[in-house]
Amino acid sequence: MSQAAAFERSAPPIVRDPNPGLLRGLLHGAYDLVWLAALLLLAPWFAVRAAFDARFRRLARERLALDTPALPARRRVLIHGVSVGEVKGAAPLVRALEEHDPELDIVICTTTATGLEVARQTFPTRTIVRFPIDLSWCVRRFLRAISPSTVVLIELEIWPNFLRECNRLGAPVAVVNGRITSQSFDRYHWFRQTLPQFNRISLFCVQLEEYAERFRRLGGAAERVLVTGNMKADGLLREPTPAHRAKVEELRSLLSIDASRPTLVAGSTHDPEEAWFTQACRESAPEARLIVVPRHPPRAGDVQRALTGLGAPPQLLTELRRTRAAADPARPTVVDTIGELEAIYSLADVVFVGGSLIPHGGQNMLEPAAQSCAVLYGPHVDNFRQEAALLESEGAALRVEGREELAQALGALSRDTGRRERMAHAGAAAVQRQKGATALTLSALADRCLPPRGAGR
Repeated sequence: MSQAAAFERSAPPIVRDPNPGLLRGLLHGAYDLVWLAALLLLAPWFAVRAAFDARFRRLARERLALDTPALPARRRVLIHGVSVGEVKGAAPLVRALEEHDPELDIVICTTTATGLEVARQTFPTRTIVRFPIDLSWCVRRFLRAISPSTVVLIELEIWPNFLRECNRLGAPVAVVNGRITSQSFDRYHWFRQTLPQFNRISLFCVQLEEYAERFRRLGGAAERVLVTGNMKADGLLREPTPAHRAKVEELRSLLSIDASRPTLVAGSTHDPEEAWFTQACRESAPEARLIVVPRHPPRAGDVQRALTGLGAPPQLLTELRRTRAAADPARPTVVDTIGELEAIYSLADVVFVGGSLIPHGGQNMLEPAAQSCAVLYGPHVDNFRQEAALLESEGAALRVEGREELAQALGALSRDTGRRERMAHAGAAAVQRQKGATALTLSALADRCLPPRGAGR
């Protein structure tokens, strides 16, 4: 079926429970009992930690929906992304919704602490909330407080009780920028007749036909599954704001970046990739300026100790900011803050994208490509196969099989300015050609799920 035909065969939103009956009720009751058993089992540990950690107490109250702010009834869209990547990926859709309907209230929801921090930076004027645990009472309390007209899930973050309670509330649920790996598909397919019940979702806007077919096989009716593309490309290539330019120039000065030596960045890394990257650079590009950005900033202390053990004691970005001293370009810098990665990529010549030398599934390699960087990553990119294939087909990225190939590639690119520039231009052009997914997604949402203008809650 063509994409145009799919849009024409518009399916009505799901605004009531499509799976009623005693058996389904018992199934959800058993699922709740599993949650309760887990909470009771862990209660002593929770109590001890909460007694000494105020942040954990707040986290627990937020996940139990005890601190969710009660919002006044109005036309509202709840947009949920589990962590940093999904929250950043929601930005172009939020901007499109604001332009489409300025009166529509938009609430951003996420699960992780880093996701909350990035959400507050990215959407400073929006209400930011933490996603509850999937215990039915917590979900009902959460949804009563937020009172969404529509729920939008970024990529794929679905929970059985959450979907059921959205149906009962009459709030259509849409998955946007959807993707589902083969491993996730296998797990969901095993339980497709029980939970989480994909027939509860009104609309799937997905990145690829491959993903669309998987959602159809899991129970998403064909007329509800549309291939709209990858919205992340729309968020990556936009006019830099004055704040972004100011941050880039601050970092350029603070990190001692200049044209006399290539700047090599390891972004979104996981243990032990920081040590592998640093050792590879010391062997093959000793003159380069090294910057390491761990995926999880709380690991910065461990990264600092690991690099010191290699004989390359790094400087922390927070320490450089505190002392206002320019970095020593002969020493690596570890970025131990949130929200700096895009600006760091703006300063880089070559970027190694982490989570790929270990079997983690990779991180988004379109981000450095959009900033005109030559891109490297390891063999484990299952979560970003489409993006990797795109960049490789355009000659914008290199896939290395291990630490030795990484060292060889870093050395070759650090010495070959012409090749770096060709890869950088090819990557930015490839990302540019992917734009347009947000407009298609907005059109589908407006047609299928969004509350009409002038309507009540």
